[in-house]
Amino acid sequence: MQIPLEVTLRDIPESPAVETRIREKVAKLDRFFDRIMGCRVTVESPQHRKHQGKLYSVHIDITVPGGGELVVNRVQNEDIYVAIRDAFNAAVRQLEDHNRVRRGDVKEHPVPVPARVARLFPAQGYGFLQTADRREIYFHRNSVLDPGFEQLELGTEVQFIEEQGNEGPSARMVTAGKHRVPD
Repeated sequence: MQIPLEVTLRDIPESPAVETRIREKVAKLDRFFDRIMGCRVTVESPQHRKHQGKLYSVHIDITVPGGGELVVNRVQNEDIYVAIRDAFNAAVRQLEDHNRVRRGDVKEHPVPVPARVARLFPAQGYGFLQTADRREIYFHRNSVLDPGFEQLELGTEVQFIEEQGNEGPSARMVTAGKHRVPD
């Protein structure tokens, strides 16, 4: 880290144990992502609640290359160490996301495939779709989003996302509508 760690404790007494825990967590972050430029951690207990114990709030600002800043805001818990752990877990997730974006890794979303309902077994709660290339794809009643399994009829045009099931290809996110299926 290029800029020294800043730890601020507000409305709580100084605690070497808390500061040590924070320094350990920041050291783990630095090993996880060695390009962290700076980190500021604030722990506070601002509210005075009558019916519950104190809530500790943790705020983390992490400066990354390119002028970016990752912020974990107001993770709260009655146990100060749990609040610190949860805040740093959230920081790790943000650093992972930052790394993915920096590397250009983009999550790809599957494209829905058009099909027709080829066979239905209403009593058993499943059926088969036929794609334009004449493949039959299994689907279950729980995979039908719109209009619902009970509204499907033979020949209904649908779209779906194909995935590999235990016994071959299956459909998920089946939606009916005006989706032209080539003959």
